[in-house]
Amino acid sequence: MAALLFGGFSGQAFSPLGEKGRFVLPPLFRSAVKESSDGRVLCLDKHPRFTCLVGFGLSRQLELETQLDREEDRAGPDFDRDTRAAQLFGYARVPFDDSGRFVLPDHLRMLANIDDALFFQGGGRSFTIWNPAELMKMDDAWAAAKAACAQFQAEGKGK
Repeated sequence: MAALLFGGFSGQAFSPLGEKGRFVLPPLFRSAVKESSDGRVLCLDKHPRFTCLVGFGLSRQLELETQLDREEDRAGPDFDRDTRAAQLFGYARVPFDDSGRFVLPDHLRMLANIDDALFFQGGGRSFTIWNPAELMKMDDAWAAAKAACAQFQAEGKGK
């Protein structure tokens, strides 16, 4: 039932690396993940095109199966369903506490070049999580996200 009510991920947020090597899933995203996961499970994977992560809730599992079927129908007999399924369903399930604190798995940190801060960008069915330095390498299509990230970073240094 929760999946039917889920309104998507929107907005931007920032999280510096905290104590015990944990990041914080910001409140705006935390509530949406809880709503789309019926609990405190954040699904994370490497973005297929960008040097960042993609995050979503467990409610996307059904959507991913539908996507797999659609891709197979379009591709025809040469489609490798097993490989594509491994790509779509290979995401990590990362628990977070009531305050949103979570430990980012090392392999995901490496794949997205994550260092000591995360920038979150809403994207509807999912959201992206960036190392700010990687986001700044993106083209002008990402100008608004880059500006928001720079502002969050400046505000964080002023604290």
